[in-house]
Amino acid sequence: MERFDHRSFDASLLVASKGERRISVCLPARNEEATVGPIVEVIRTELMDMVPLVDEVLVVDDGSIDGTADRAVAAGAKVVTADSVRPDLGPGTGKGEAMWKAVLVSTGDVLAFCDADVRNFNAGFVVGLLGPLLTRSDVRFVKGYYDRPYEGEAGQGGRVTELVARPMLELFHPALSFFSQPLAGEYAAVREIFEAVPFVEGYGVEVGLLIDIAARFGLGAMAECDLGVRIHRNRPLHELAPQASAIIRTVLHRAGVDLPAGAAPVLERAPANSLR
Repeated sequence: MERFDHRSFDASLLVASKGERRISVCLPARNEEATVGPIVEVIRTELMDMVPLVDEVLVVDDGSIDGTADRAVAAGAKVVTADSVRPDLGPGTGKGEAMWKAVLVSTGDVLAFCDADVRNFNAGFVVGLLGPLLTRSDVRFVKGYYDRPYEGEAGQGGRVTELVARPMLELFHPALSFFSQPLAGEYAAVREIFEAVPFVEGYGVEVGLLIDIAARFGLGAMAECDLGVRIHRNRPLHELAPQASAIIRTVLHRAGVDLPAGAAPVLERAPANSLR
């Protein structure tokens, strides 16, 4: 697995490497009215209007009760509600559901996912994810990593990563424990990657994708890119318990370990290419 740095890539130079491919940036969002607008504005201004690198900004609104959708539309994004996409397939919940539906309705040949709660978002987040994909034919999936300050102190974020995700990966998928941020919400891939793997509903989606993509396409097709510093809403400890539980259940499920009776099941959407 190779590592890159977002500062090694220039958006205007990547346009030539892009060729005829379309690029979609997808933002799953729930109640992110404070941050989703500025994020969309950065992408539209710097990567669509100033430099024609990105072709589509798609926000999948996952049941927001605030002004998330209105802010995103005003900033220039295409907005769809999660429950409006393929309702014939039945209801689903959580971030993984919103991401899976972004794959269904987006138009890009290359898809980049970014979280909608980032407070210091800059164009380098997208450029860093796209750079390796557009300049290297052997790279098909790029995971972002960054420093995550916690309460102003550098290097102290990622509590669930270090206390739950990394130890679980070390036990069952040791090669994947070397990813700097296995739970990062910033990553990109060619469409065929995202269409070929299932999406776990809820908080298990990131670790599920990491495991499934490695199993299906191999570590040689995967890379990570340093995106700098990421500042977002740090959740209190009690709000992290559901996330930690979902990650544990997802890793155990992928390892073929039976969950205890009464444990919440791991729900997932089938690969998008199976719907054709």
